[in-house]
Amino acid sequence: MDVRLSPTTQSLSYIKKKLHGESLNQQEICEIIRDIVNNSLSEAEIALFIAAMYKYGTSFDETIYLIKAILETGAKLNLKNKKIIDKHSIGGVAGNRTTPLIISICSAAGLIFPKTSSRAITSAAGTADVIETIAQVDFSMKQVKKLIKKTNACMVWGGSLGMVPADSKIIQIEKILNIDPEAQLLASIMSKKLAIGSTHILIDIPYGKTAKVSKKKAQELKEKFLKLGKYFKKHMKVVLTNGNQPIGSGIGPALELRDVIRILDPKQKGPEDLRKKSIFLSGMILEMTGKAKKGKGEGLAEKILISGKAFEKFKAIIKAQKGKLKKIEFKKYKKNFVATKKGKIKEINNRKISALARAAGCPGDKYAGVYLCVYKNDKVKKKDRLLTIYAESKLRLNEAIRLYKKIKPITIR
Repeated sequence: MDVRLSPTTQSLSYIKKKLHGESLNQQEICEIIRDIVNNSLSEAEIALFIAAMYKYGTSFDETIYLIKAILETGAKLNLKNKKIIDKHSIGGVAGNRTTPLIISICSAAGLIFPKTSSRAITSAAGTADVIETIAQVDFSMKQVKKLIKKTNACMVWGGSLGMVPADSKIIQIEKILNIDPEAQLLASIMSKKLAIGSTHILIDIPYGKTAKVSKKKAQELKEKFLKLGKYFKKHMKVVLTNGNQPIGSGIGPALELRDVIRILDPKQKGPEDLRKKSIFLSGMILEMTGKAKKGKGEGLAEKILISGKAFEKFKAIIKAQKGKLKKIEFKKYKKNFVATKKGKIKEINNRKISALARAAGCPGDKYAGVYLCVYKNDKVKKKDRLLTIYAESKLRLNEAIRLYKKIKPITIR
């Protein structure tokens, strides 16, 4: 048997060209993306392409070529509806599980909302991780169409649909490198929205000191998203939201799910900040799709939520995805942390809280995570509870306890 080395691909020379700060044309970018999908480029070579984009950036044209190439090398969901809704947050804020709430409210209002979500890369949970606690998230394209027909909406893992395989492979390398080039962030989000056939898109960009981006960077991203929306002829709104602290109380799949259910169920009470943000974003979607008049969106969203219609819709989506609501019970491994002095909560660091939840076992351990008992600017007395860490094993709990003592995620002044 002959064993031969595979020939060097032409796309490697294009990557080197980008590494020298030169621009790439559509054919060159297409070939790089095609070779990524076909496994013709090694992880090291893909890493070079990511590093080149990170160092030199990309022009608007290059970003367009990247989006088209990622889109063309994957499958597409072809729904015949005139209005197809999608929403995306760029992340960077612990908790912030607005998506299941927005989908439940908007689909209860009659909107088609096929949501393909990611699993966590650096955070404690992605929407797919959260929903997977009680339902299936891996479906084929044919099955997704059936889900939409049945309930108007779905919350599935995008990776199982083969929609943007190049994006999935690039993200895995970005995770190792711990860098996220702006062009790839834009291309990743836009290609997913286009693959699902979205006509109306809402982008949430949280900003803040410990969020993914500053307010200035958020504004720059907003302008780029709007420019891309215009180019691809989509109804797009981009909103900048305050990401100076976690949103909601739970950080981790089951803890975030519990927050969502407590807000959806009219008989329960969930975190007010998560509730308000979800109503605000739902209201924007209801207005941009004509379901509500200008200035009346939030009122309609709240009405749907209070009536219990959103909760009924959520239960219908979970049932369609072969799941069912169940009591969320946590393992005995937990540790409360209290204030060591009297004062005011100066900061709750998003990155440190996410790191703490991951140390406890998130997102793989669904019942691990952090439950926050305080918000920024709250006044606390000595021995008031700040947070609880949950874990599925003693080993993981001890690891999270050690990290808490080292990084001190909550500052009291």
